[in-house]
Amino acid sequence: MRIELLIISLICAILVLILIPLQWKTRNVATLSLVIWLAVCNVIRVINSAIWAGNMTVKHQLWCDISTRILMAADFALPASVFCLCRFLAQVACPRGSAISSSEKRRRMIIDLIMCVGLPMVFVGLYYVVQANRFSIVEDVGCNVPLHVSIVGLLTIYLPPVFIALAAAVYGGIAVRWFIHRRAQFQAMLCTSQSGLTADRYLRFVILSAIQMIYTLGLMVFILISNVKCGLKSWGTWDAAHADWQQIVQVPRVGAPENFWTYFLMTWSIVPFTSVLYFAIFAFGQEAKSDYTRFFRWVFRIKPQPLPVYSVSVPSTRSTDPIGLSFKSYPVVTMHTETTVSTPETLEKAPPSTYTNSRPSSPNPVDGKLKGELVAQARRTPDFLL
Repeated sequence: MRIELLIISLICAILVLILIPLQWKTRNVATLSLVIWLAVCNVIRVINSAIWAGNMTVKHQLWCDISTRILMAADFALPASVFCLCRFLAQVACPRGSAISSSEKRRRMIIDLIMCVGLPMVFVGLYYVVQANRFSIVEDVGCNVPLHVSIVGLLTIYLPPVFIALAAAVYGGIAVRWFIHRRAQFQAMLCTSQSGLTADRYLRFVILSAIQMIYTLGLMVFILISNVKCGLKSWGTWDAAHADWQQIVQVPRVGAPENFWTYFLMTWSIVPFTSVLYFAIFAFGQEAKSDYTRFFRWVFRIKPQPLPVYSVSVPSTRSTDPIGLSFKSYPVVTMHTETTVSTPETLEKAPPSTYTNSRPSSPNPVDGKLKGELVAQARRTPDFLL
């Protein structure tokens, strides 16, 4: 019993499911389709490994019919999702005079949906053309996809994902070139394009696309060459290709054909490798950490601590009442360099020898005329109360 296949698929399913809420906020069809297809493939493999652990009994035939077609669609959808992602990165990085308009975003979304959802369904329809039998059951693995390895199968099943992966590699190269060429002003350019990406997130997508394409494309080419070396079956007629369609092939863990497990595990490893790579690149970003914090607070009902608010109170010197003007007369004190003239009452009571500075005042007395002018000036002077 290959229990490690079940454990690996289960771990990868959990890792990918953790990232779905984070990618859902981006509203990017390519990244969403990639993570959803990975999650679906891992969940199907967990179920298959649990049902057929240590046995290859023919059961749950309807489940096998559905799951094998979903897995077949994923063989095309995964490279197509990476292709759409690389195409998006290349478009964002290319110099342009204006931001991405809403019509361009809508058009890109439609193209991504066709590539990531529509064409995989067409790919499943083409699979029936070269489907040698209904399905096969591999011990410890479960339902598997049987193929008629012929020229027709080569053109309809094997080569399209390879071409999609090559096109994704071209777009990825363009994205890397523009990123290196314009790295100094790249953050400002991303803000101008209104793509919703930061320089850090853009670089993460580039790394994911590059590694995934190198690994997947290398394996797909290797398996394609290996199948061709083993020899291609003649297509003949439709009836000849589907003569054994109702047959369900059972493959034991021991006694399988030569190199079967080697090729099978190499193909099988594409999904868990991409899942772990996706998690390693995006699970430790700042946005992901913020989501983890909010999730744990929600689970354990932890309320976030409110930030302290420091209020600065400035005493008001103004009255809240409307501005009032008062024309009451108050005594005015006029200061001179040597002599200080006070109000009339003070002047009358002041002794002749009063000093106002460090030296005595002038011996000449203030006459009555000057005294009267000062009193009149004091009475006419208005005072403004605010």
